[in-house]
Amino acid sequence: MAFSSSSSSSKSTRKYDVFLSFRGDDTRNTFTDHLHTTLTGAGVRTFRDTEDLKKGLFMSASLRAAIQGSRICVIVFSENYAHSIWCLAELVEIMECRDKKGQMVLPIFYHVDPSHVRRQTDTFAAAFQKHEAGGAASRDRISMWRSALQKAANLSGWHLKTDGSEAESIRNIVDNICRRLNDTYLHVAVYPVGIDSRLQDISNYLGVGQDDDEVRMVGIWGMGGSGKTALAKAIYNKLYQSFQGKSFLANVRETANQSNGMINLQERLLSDILKPTKVQVGDVDRGIVVIRERLKSKKVLVIVDDVDDVDQLYALAIRHNSFGPGSRIIITTRDRHPLEILKVDTIYLTQQMKEEEALELFSWHAFQKTSPDAEFLELSRSVVAYCGGLPLALEVLGSFLFKGNTEDWKSTLKKLEECPNEKIQKILRISFDALDRIQKVIFLHISCFLVGMDKNYVTNILEGCCIFAAKDINVLLQRCLVIVNEKNKVMMHDLLRDMGREEVREESYENPEERSRLWSQEDVIDVLTEESGTKKIEGLALNLQRSDIKSFTTKAFTKMKKLKLLQLNYVKLIGDYSHLSKKLSWLCWRGFSLKFIGNEFLHQGNLVYMDLRYSNLLQVWDHPRLLEKLKILNLSHSHYLTQSPDLSKLPNLEYFIMKDCRSLSEIHPSIGDVKRLALLNLKDCKMLKDLPRSFYKLKFMKILVLSGCSRFENLVEDIGDMTSLTTLVVRDSAVSQVPSYMGRLKNLNFSSVQGLVHLKQRFPELPKNYFPAQDYTCLTYLNMESSSVHNLPELSGLPHLERPCFNNCTNLLASGDLPTRSKELESDQCTALEIIPNFSEELRQSILQGWTASGSGGICLPANEFPERFAYVTDSNRVFFQVPKIIGCNLKALTVSVVCSPCFDQDISPSGISIFVTNHTKDIRFTVQPTHLTEITSHEVIWRVNLLNKEFNLEGDDFVEVAVVIGSGFRVKKTGVSLVWDPKLINENTFACEPIPYEYLTSDADKEAGPSHVSSDEDRPSKRSRTVKQEQPMCPQNASSTEAQGHKQNPKVISKTLS
Repeated sequence: MAFSSSSSSSKSTRKYDVFLSFRGDDTRNTFTDHLHTTLTGAGVRTFRDTEDLKKGLFMSASLRAAIQGSRICVIVFSENYAHSIWCLAELVEIMECRDKKGQMVLPIFYHVDPSHVRRQTDTFAAAFQKHEAGGAASRDRISMWRSALQKAANLSGWHLKTDGSEAESIRNIVDNICRRLNDTYLHVAVYPVGIDSRLQDISNYLGVGQDDDEVRMVGIWGMGGSGKTALAKAIYNKLYQSFQGKSFLANVRETANQSNGMINLQERLLSDILKPTKVQVGDVDRGIVVIRERLKSKKVLVIVDDVDDVDQLYALAIRHNSFGPGSRIIITTRDRHPLEILKVDTIYLTQQMKEEEALELFSWHAFQKTSPDAEFLELSRSVVAYCGGLPLALEVLGSFLFKGNTEDWKSTLKKLEECPNEKIQKILRISFDALDRIQKVIFLHISCFLVGMDKNYVTNILEGCCIFAAKDINVLLQRCLVIVNEKNKVMMHDLLRDMGREEVREESYENPEERSRLWSQEDVIDVLTEESGTKKIEGLALNLQRSDIKSFTTKAFTKMKKLKLLQLNYVKLIGDYSHLSKKLSWLCWRGFSLKFIGNEFLHQGNLVYMDLRYSNLLQVWDHPRLLEKLKILNLSHSHYLTQSPDLSKLPNLEYFIMKDCRSLSEIHPSIGDVKRLALLNLKDCKMLKDLPRSFYKLKFMKILVLSGCSRFENLVEDIGDMTSLTTLVVRDSAVSQVPSYMGRLKNLNFSSVQGLVHLKQRFPELPKNYFPAQDYTCLTYLNMESSSVHNLPELSGLPHLERPCFNNCTNLLASGDLPTRSKELESDQCTALEIIPNFSEELRQSILQGWTASGSGGICLPANEFPERFAYVTDSNRVFFQVPKIIGCNLKALTVSVVCSPCFDQDISPSGISIFVTNHTKDIRFTVQPTHLTEITSHEVIWRVNLLNKEFNLEGDDFVEVAVVIGSGFRVKKTGVSLVWDPKLINENTFACEPIPYEYLTSDADKEAGPSHVSSDEDRPSKRSRTVKQEQPMCPQNASSTEAQGHKQNPKVISKTLS
């Protein structure tokens, strides 16, 4: 069995202990040979290259991998070292690994003065005179060589003079290297799957090797079992060699609770960094002072693992000013709050593993290989789904199921549904046990009933239970016990949910009626059927489907006096509704079977949220009763309601939702009495024609949704007085134009006025007053999609308009001039468009510099010159360049621009543009087809697109070729490439290449053809298809033909078509 992972994960994942860099003609058969023999004899895995690896123009991938895969690089500087461009290329790669990966570098100055290396004098000066005169390398490359020599010569190493004992020196060097290799790496994980990508993410935040003196603190925050400690160990292994001192303080939470625990942690921190000195501090206060005094001038790496209280960090003097310049402090915790108090520079939230990553980790533990056996594949996916991307759960269950048969697996999965794994639960319970009583109640309410509900609704419901929950929900968020997603829904990891529910089961395993909460369908049906409910029950949920309706008597609820949370979806209750608890805060009763709500049901003074979706109501109630605390009323999908209820007795109602009430034709005028109403959602109420005048008096109304109200035509002028209105959605209604009085709505977010800027098909022209004068200057988004208009009015009077959208306006002949602030133009399928907007020269340049367009990819603009930032430009269809090395910056994207023109003597093909990006250094090619061109009426246009570097993985010193192929009927006149470096990436209009690796063989004749020879439409993929191209990359322009034919294997071609 073999397992490969990040070189940072453990010592065993490094292929070599030592990489030797040397000038072969000087020392191969003398000093370096003796050093290699002695290292090997000491059990040190040592890489010494052969001349075979240094043939051709480019550094081989195997040589680069050997450098990157070694723990220590030893550089033997000899008299003619700098005469070899290969030695210098190795040196640059070595120093980059030191800067980026914390690799240890040890120089040996063999019969040369270190100052000659540092300053490039003597024989090193002669070598550079030769390089500069010969023109074999660019100025930038020579500058990198000089910089690398200077940095390497400044490192501590050995100076071997001609009069010393070479054997003694070699013995000392080998002893020193062996001591360094024995410096223990931390064990990360048995199978560190997924560590690499997360390690790269957090390394970007740490910025080690960026030549800054800043002290940075980074928090790693996540739920128990999410891999925080493993990630921190991997960081330690990768970076510790870049610091004067290092310390990994494990299990701080647990240690701090022991006798003298904090003193022991203080002394461990000091001793780790000041070793071999042992430091004793006596008490915590003195320890804080000692840490500050002894470490304030040292560049250190300190990792504080599993913190749960900010006082632990204070006791360890974890502050920016406690450590020397360039120090890095990493804190792992389940609780975000200490990180916020400490004001760390970055908080990194651990992410759940992706499905395939999770499957691989599970497979290593369950099968000791990368993927499951075929007969276990579906079962494995079921286990992975249960684990929800949590590494701890994947490891525990994978090990538990190891060597089990399929029946064992099925039995385990069934058991997990009823009883969670104890080892996993023990880890997860740590965060729960740290909560106070009220926070535990909130957590259990959410885990049993409220997962997936809007956070505002959850807060209101809990407050109806006399729990002021806003602050405590934030505590649960800080401790990763719940999350709030992008839709403001309160979510929880399934394993945390199961942990909470298991906590409730432990109240009484044998008697469900003795528990505080019931959610299991079997348990609830038993309790209701046997009418065995007790006063201990605070929440009950029975969530049936429409086809599974069951009936119970209301007497089953008589003893449930403390019931506050009740869900009875598609349940019929027979009897007197006065038996229901009077303490209900949340009532969710979808499929409510009665035709109206009786008075006995309405004695619910604590009710905050009533959800009666899919009800059979003909009328909500005859005579409303005071429901003083009711804030949310949802009657959606009640298809028999013709009128909304009388709301006069609901003084605190804030959210009123009646979506898809198909028969609803009237809104009761009492809606104007609900002064606090903030949201009214009437989506798809197709019979509704208008709103009562009283509605427009509501001063707190923020959101009005009328989309799909196909008979709703008019918004009366009083809407201009609804000053709090922020969102108005009227898409697919009969509202056809913007009322002028809406200009008074200062808070309206115009990007949400969907439909008011979307004309109906019956309007062939826009009304002249379509954009009234009053305050429409703030309009930022205009959606004219699928309109049948022929001409648009002038848009230059809308100075803040950024995103005009004309997609599918098939009759549009011309558009007005665009405002100068416009950033994006959407005009897909405007097949009749003859005149494009009049771009000012200023706007034209801004477009070329960074403006982007949506749609099928790229943007065409009448022009024939590139901005100055395009560093690589040729008068052909291909550009060849070498990626420069910029320390501290990452290449994020390529901007490719093409000047092209129609060939009027040829038939125009529907083919699109193809871009071929070839990395000759790594023997990889990518093909991207972002768009299809239509007829170009201008003589010359610039077409431009951004391509993400995520899959290209272009790095410094890579030799790269970009070739553009265009369909027949067009000619490429000029090609330009600009490199986009972090953090200046323009995120819009970018196209990523999804790797689709494969192998292919071509004849020798095929190898002569480059991408420019591909022009047949039959060879091109259809839109949105993935294809395999069988072209060999053109050889670099400065490579000889002999070298071009010397490739031993075909490059991988990775291709994707994007539309």
